[in-house]
Amino acid sequence: MEERSYQRKPVVKIREMKDDYMKFELRNTDASVANALRRVMIAEVPTVAIDLVEIEVNSSVLNDEFIAHRLGLIPLTSERAMSMRFSRDCDACDGDGQCEYCSVEFHLRAKCVVDQTLDVTSKDLLSSDHTVVPVDFNEIAGDETSEQKGVMIVKLRRGQELRLRAIARKGIGKDHAKWSPAATVTFMYEPEININEDMMARLSLEDKQSIVESSPTKVFDIDPTTQQVVVVDAEAYTYDDEVIKKLESMGKTGLIDIKAKEDSFIFTVETTGAVKASQLVLNAIEILKQKLDAVRLSDDTVEADDQFGELGAHMRGG
Repeated sequence: MEERSYQRKPVVKIREMKDDYMKFELRNTDASVANALRRVMIAEVPTVAIDLVEIEVNSSVLNDEFIAHRLGLIPLTSERAMSMRFSRDCDACDGDGQCEYCSVEFHLRAKCVVDQTLDVTSKDLLSSDHTVVPVDFNEIAGDETSEQKGVMIVKLRRGQELRLRAIARKGIGKDHAKWSPAATVTFMYEPEININEDMMARLSLEDKQSIVESSPTKVFDIDPTTQQVVVVDAEAYTYDDEVIKKLESMGKTGLIDIKAKEDSFIFTVETTGAVKASQLVLNAIEILKQKLDAVRLSDDTVEADDQFGELGAHMRGG
């Protein structure tokens, strides 16, 4: 099989990285690849979320369905989700989705025995696997002294009780939003802003100030030394064209040229805490690579079928 060479080699430059946040540049590629990466991060990177709830006792003010829904939306640490099996594909439990290879079991037992209201939170969920537990947002924020007790599930008054068993399974955001590891994934074209220095030098300081103020975001400013309009933050530009409209009204079209670099993107990724932001990007790249390999293999198969088809037709004709 002839090896194909890719025309572009994308480059990634990380600007900022935390456990639940990442900002990076993606260069030397096009919008289709950037958007594919964004969509995979949102909808196709697997995580673990509660999918089955068996209520034993519930005397709280919330009905069973409401509590089950709230449990499903609690983010669970999902570092090993990529290596887990989908319950529908698990041969160890014949698709039942309740074995150690494709699921994690949780238990919750809470009863209020005092006059003070009891808060039942995600920290009251006991997991059968120490690697899959409710996300600790205090740990992500680096605030170990906070008294936050986790995601609120229900409040119990004296005499009220909640006992349940829950099964968490592997899934993807395309099936249900509770499996999406991403809170926010956005990208923008990197702006390229050029100022005609000769035309700008002929403007009055008042005109320059009006140009600076025409932008809703602080993209431009006046250099106190040279008294010239300079770009202070190109990425603050939101492609609103307000500056261009201002220049047109002044009869100064062409004074400032703003265009998007079509091969350069700035990504902002924020996770739910289920996986680290860096791991989310790496997992998305791996899944996108698998999908592209599948498409390439499919194309090679079609091409081979066409060649053999032509050969068969030639032989029959001969």
